[in-house]
Amino acid sequence: MRKISIIGSGGAGKSTLAKQLAIKLNINLYHLDAIFWKPGWEETAKPEWVKIQQNLCKEPEWIMDGNYGGTIQIRLDASDTVIFLDFNRYLCLYRAITRFIKYYGKSRPDMAEGCNEKFDFNFIKWIYEYPKVKKPIILQKLKNLSKETKIYVLKSPKEVELFLKKISEN
Repeated sequence: MRKISIIGSGGAGKSTLAKQLAIKLNINLYHLDAIFWKPGWEETAKPEWVKIQQNLCKEPEWIMDGNYGGTIQIRLDASDTVIFLDFNRYLCLYRAITRFIKYYGKSRPDMAEGCNEKFDFNFIKWIYEYPKVKKPIILQKLKNLSKETKIYVLKSPKEVELFLKKISEN
């Protein structure tokens, strides 16, 4: 595990898992939200975003957390390990709400400065619809990856805990 992509719904815990893995494996961590967003929630232009990810994927080791469906294939193709957090939508919504409360009025550590935490209807809708709209696309992309790519589909916080424990034992 030297090139790891962590994907899943908002509120699933991608950034938290990424931080834990980065510490355990001593690998550079890139929170895609912190790179993509500029102050005031300004998006990075698509050509620049593609180039950034292509350059990051050339590094010998990395962990990247985030989805960004329009460029996800760049990371998936470069990954030797993909972790898909396939959690219940209600747990994800609960976590997103508690994160909003915790970071209300400020940027969270895995987000770009000047992007204060927000929780709006579109985000709620995205999380709620993720299992029906995004998950089938993700599963198809995972199915099409190289047989050498290790794929972990973790369906609960308990499975994440067991996964981390197994990593620690190796």
